[in-house]
Amino acid sequence: MFPIDMRSLRKITVVAGALLLSVTGCKDQSLASAQYAQDHAASLLSLVDKDVGEVSRGLPEGAKRLAPLFAKNEDPRSNLPNVRKELQRIRRDVPDLLVAKSTFFALVDEKGVAIRNDLEQDAMAGQNVVQIFPALSGAMAGSYVTTTGAFPGPAGPLGPDKDWIAGTAIKRDDGTTAGLLITGWTYRAFARHLTESVEREVKAKLLESKEVTKQPIIYVAVFDAGGVYGAPKMPQVNEKALADQNLVAATKNGPGKGTVVITERGYGWAAIRTPGLAPDTGVVVLRSEI
Repeated sequence: MFPIDMRSLRKITVVAGALLLSVTGCKDQSLASAQYAQDHAASLLSLVDKDVGEVSRGLPEGAKRLAPLFAKNEDPRSNLPNVRKELQRIRRDVPDLLVAKSTFFALVDEKGVAIRNDLEQDAMAGQNVVQIFPALSGAMAGSYVTTTGAFPGPAGPLGPDKDWIAGTAIKRDDGTTAGLLITGWTYRAFARHLTESVEREVKAKLLESKEVTKQPIIYVAVFDAGGVYGAPKMPQVNEKALADQNLVAATKNGPGKGTVVITERGYGWAAIRTPGLAPDTGVVVLRSEI
């Protein structure tokens, strides 16, 4: 047998102990991050309901104010700059629409074809949005409708995305449907809004505690059965790691949370369903302490 060098043995023991403490510390830190993330997710559930509520209240009022565009069976296409101006006006004048997180408002004719939106560059005009989002046929029948899907076209640089769309009928004086007012946002754009909300909340608490140098790393994404849709600043490797957690299943019976290691950094995650946005859809928060 080789003689035992006690000094070497003590060094090995110290190193092993340090590694164990490091691993244990990282695990404990990730568990703490998961708990923080759970608190953020619960807060975001209320925010999502608030955001969706602003649209559900404001869109019908906006539709009423656009009815004159169809007065006397006039075709709004005869003055597209005016259509855009009126869409911008209702967004400015209807309080709920002023604060809504919508990325567009659009006027649709009675056949479901988009006439004009309020953006400078209008890639939507001429598309039959009712064919793209069949649930909008319910809006044609007079109901306020929300639905999800995707406008045709190649995926963006961040990968596939999904659109949340709300629509309501614009009525003529005789009660018939002249067209629709629709609005919406992409899941990735909405995730950016949610991320900014959590970051503001965290920064405010750190300022109160005077620990501003301990700003954690935080990412927020929207998820559904089709995938995870992160805000633009979320690395794709993080998005994939969250997708691997099978978030729809993890939240089947209530909020879910856990830990994950991504590029050698420990994170805690928490996910919660947001039925106000869409069925089997939710938000997930990924957090790591500095």
